Amino acid sequence: MPGWLALASHEQGTHEGVGKANNPKVVAYFRDAGFPGIKDDATSWCAAFVGAMLERSGHKPSGSLAARSYEGWGIGLKGPVLGCIATKKRGNSSWQGHVFFIVGADKTHVYRLGGNQADAVNVATFKRSEITSFRWPADVPIPTGAKLPTRVAGAKAGVSEA
Repeated sequence: MPGWLALASHEQGTHEGVGKANNPKVVAYFRDAGFPGIKDDATSWCAAFVGAMLERSGHKPSGSLAARSYEGWGIGLKGPVLGCIATKKRGNSSWQGHVFFIVGADKTHVYRLGGNQADAVNVATFKRSEITSFRWPADVPIPTGAKLPTRVAGAKAGVSEA
């Protein structure tokens, strides 16, 4: 398991603060991703989560809070591998999206571990057809021969990217 994915796994269950309260763990994702000026968890934080996990494990993130900035980051993959970063479109705009780590896949769905998924860090499913890119850090050899799980226990369906 890549280091960034191990770190991300330990963050499962982290939620945004209730009401006007801000969860310091979510605010720390912004800081660690290179955006220390953001002090609230109401700002979209999926890219901050991915960036923080990469940074904490010694890898350079995209440097942007735009989820789809990861479409041009690292090395492109033809298909998913455990721990790769994936993006998807969201809304009607060309820039809106969501970014997360792949933890499983089958022919029609991917299992994603990400932040700001129903305001929390969790594992959820998406249709594979919605994915716009699979990416891998340029400074890490791409794993070969490893098979992705085709089911992930506890994965949620219908989870929003907010």
